[in-house]
Amino acid sequence: MNRISIPKHEWDERLLQLLSSFEVYAPVENEFSCDYVIVDADTIPDIVYNKPKPVTPLKKFFLPVKENVTSAAKALKPVVILGAPNCDVMALAFLDEIYLDQEYPDPAYRRRRENTILISADCLSIQEHCHCTNYGIEPIGNEHSDLSLALVEEHLIITTYSKKGELLIESLGIVVAMNPEKNLEESLETLRTQVLDQLKKQNGELPDYKETGMLVSSAGDESWKKYASSCVSCGACSAICPTCSCFLLIDKPGFEKIRQLDTCQYPGFERVAGGEDALGDLSERFRNRYMCKYVWKPEKYHLKACTGCGRCIETCIGQINKNELFVELSN
Repeated sequence: MNRISIPKHEWDERLLQLLSSFEVYAPVENEFSCDYVIVDADTIPDIVYNKPKPVTPLKKFFLPVKENVTSAAKALKPVVILGAPNCDVMALAFLDEIYLDQEYPDPAYRRRRENTILISADCLSIQEHCHCTNYGIEPIGNEHSDLSLALVEEHLIITTYSKKGELLIESLGIVVAMNPEKNLEESLETLRTQVLDQLKKQNGELPDYKETGMLVSSAGDESWKKYASSCVSCGACSAICPTCSCFLLIDKPGFEKIRQLDTCQYPGFERVAGGEDALGDLSERFRNRYMCKYVWKPEKYHLKACTGCGRCIETCIGQINKNELFVELSN
């Protein structure tokens, strides 16, 4: 691991160099939200650093909503994804466990992962529903990304974690010996501490990941019926979730197979040919999602299937706040 610093205007010049060889995605704000865009020379100055969080989770880059998994693989231009928050990076690490399984790896997913350089960014502010630290995840870069960035006093502090990250830095002509000045390091640590304090204050009543799993397992039917009563089964919570990855495999003429992302929140998700449906009741589907994320998946993969991004709360048409449910269950 190496840490270097570079003035922002010089970093912008280096990014311009990347555009000829890479397809670069980075978060940019508009009047409604902040989300990834394909970067060009005009958008480089508009890239948002260190603010949570892009609307689109990282999984959409590696698991398209719909794709033909039997078609010949197309040549892909190398991709750089810049500015991913650590809640998404840790969610991608979870998906890696599923789709890069040594015995049954998914070739399409693996091809996209190998073709991508992932640059994460520290979150130096928080949003209303951010709660990553309650689940043991800090909002700073780590070894699950190739590089991480923090913009401090118009300087980019860059940390390299992988060989791909080191090679990218070398290709941009950034001198590895350019260690950050002490005042920049101190300023970054102060900002990080402030964010951790804000998250702790905001989510003081929220149970941690392990306790949440126990609460979900023991919750009675009345709690699920109460919170499911405003659910419209739209599936937005699963679609926007960075770790949900259920899919349908649809057969088409000519031996085409279309993989399409699915969700346990849709009516008929578990319906079988005879008409039986284990998740026919709305409250059962609602409960199923939380059992999957806090009990079943962590038991199988020994990783967290919720990283505390809060997108499911923000996107819910029925205004269901899962954190309010967990606090209620804990009292």
